[in-house]
Amino acid sequence: MKLESLKINNNNFSGSLPSAIGNLASLQIMLDVSNNNLSGVLPQQLGKLEMLEFLNLSHNQFSGSIPSSFASMMSLSTLDVSYNDLEGPVPTTRLLQNASASWFLPNKGMCGNLSGLPPCYSTPVSGHHKRKTLGLLLPIILVVGFSIVVAIAVIIMLSRNKRKPQESVTAEGRDLFSVWNFDGSLAFDDIVRATEDFDEKYIIGTGGYGKVYKAQLQDGHLVAVKKLHQTEEELDDEIRFHSEMEILSQIRQRSIVKMTLENEELAKELDWQKRITLATDVAQAISYLHHECSPPIIHRDITSNNILLDITFKAFVSDFGTARILKPDSSNWSALAGTYGYIAPELSYTSVVTEKCDVYSFGMVVLELVMGKHPRDLLDGSLSSGEQVMLVKDILDQRPTTPTTTEENSLALLIKLAISCLESSPQARPTMREAYQTLTQRPSSSSCPVPFSALTLQQGSDAC
Repeated sequence: MKLESLKINNNNFSGSLPSAIGNLASLQIMLDVSNNNLSGVLPQQLGKLEMLEFLNLSHNQFSGSIPSSFASMMSLSTLDVSYNDLEGPVPTTRLLQNASASWFLPNKGMCGNLSGLPPCYSTPVSGHHKRKTLGLLLPIILVVGFSIVVAIAVIIMLSRNKRKPQESVTAEGRDLFSVWNFDGSLAFDDIVRATEDFDEKYIIGTGGYGKVYKAQLQDGHLVAVKKLHQTEEELDDEIRFHSEMEILSQIRQRSIVKMTLENEELAKELDWQKRITLATDVAQAISYLHHECSPPIIHRDITSNNILLDITFKAFVSDFGTARILKPDSSNWSALAGTYGYIAPELSYTSVVTEKCDVYSFGMVVLELVMGKHPRDLLDGSLSSGEQVMLVKDILDQRPTTPTTTEENSLALLIKLAISCLESSPQARPTMREAYQTLTQRPSSSSCPVPFSALTLQQGSDAC
């Protein structure tokens, strides 16, 4: 088994963090050593964990600066080094550009370009060196400045004497979406070509105000493009569009393939291990929105249509057009939003939005993964009527191969969790952090004493 997460927090470990921990290349999800008595400098070898997403080093006695090797950790989205004796600049990786300053405070002297942190200043240059440097630079500045003025004058003269339409250029050999090269008309033309004028076969997702298309551009980049509907409610669409942009500016998303269970071939390829891992990925994503974002974010439209997969079947949550940021000073009343069949029942008689609405929708998606179809018939039948005689094996999707014993234990745990998420009372449902922690536990062979073939569905009680 590959070790994907390592949690040794809340112990009394002391001494330095072993540099050999950087050799655990399979660590991709979490490394948590918080709330210990670890000290010394952070080893450069930690930077070898290039696929790690969550690193918590808080509440220790680490000193020195954050190693420069952290810049190679391209998947790192959460880095908590608070409550240590660290100093120096914070990492400048792309995924940490919108990091919270609370991840780096308090410390001895952290600095960086984050709100709440002091800026980093270079060492002052002595007066002698300043004068020497200025003496060398002044002639260069004068020459360059004069050249720029002459060039501008020539350009103005040519533009007045000879105005030609802008010549078309190809996107080949440059990045259309870089800041310096961006040309809206060229990008749009490339997207229209890549999607064959927005043909429906390129649709990978839909929202309440637009459709998402997959487009492979001429330079090889694979992008997702949202095309807005043109309806009488364009003003409302624009508001929701800006809402989604606000949410997406705070989180990251890199998904390209829609999760669809209607496709027979894909459903077979999506075996039980992939489905169990998929549920864990989605639980982690929603837990991040609820518990890691400040203020918390509620998605409000968790459905199978809004879960996208990359080419390795790793799952990502998409479509934040209806997402809502929870603020302590807000009443959190809102108009009904979401997709029928996934909306929590309490929203039919109250308009108060809570995290437990996403928990309910997650439970629906999990049952859909297990059954291979929306569980409305199951919910309208045995579960809603109180019957407890339906066997778990009778609701399983028959397209994947028969689950192994280990997979049966994981599926039993998964179904138990889904049913707890579908409790009619929001208070009885687990939090998404608890749901994610449940799925990251490795069920033992004796975790479900009842044989899987005899396992029945029960609502509101233990599934095993």
